[in-house]
Amino acid sequence: MQTVNIAELKNNLSVYLERVRNGEEMLVKDRHRLIVRLVPLSGAEELEAEELEMAAAGLVRLPEKALPESFWKMPAPRVSDEDAIAAVRAERDED
Repeated sequence: MQTVNIAELKNNLSVYLERVRNGEEMLVKDRHRLIVRLVPLSGAEELEAEELEMAAAGLVRLPEKALPESFWKMPAPRVSDEDAIAAVRAERDED
């Protein structure tokens, strides 16, 4: 694990963030005192904040596991253009 001073981190932020993206952890010091550890995100932390907010509000359900391969081989649903347009308009009218 590498240690870096704030000034060095600020001057080369993209370089250090790329290293963290690649799995490396960084310790950040302010005047020779450790203040923070930068670690890469993993698992549920990678979800966008908006997705988490929507899930908390009950607007979406987060996946519990990956879809099976057989799902992707199923025929797509057929919806007429008129029905699709009506659904979009009804959704917009609800807001």
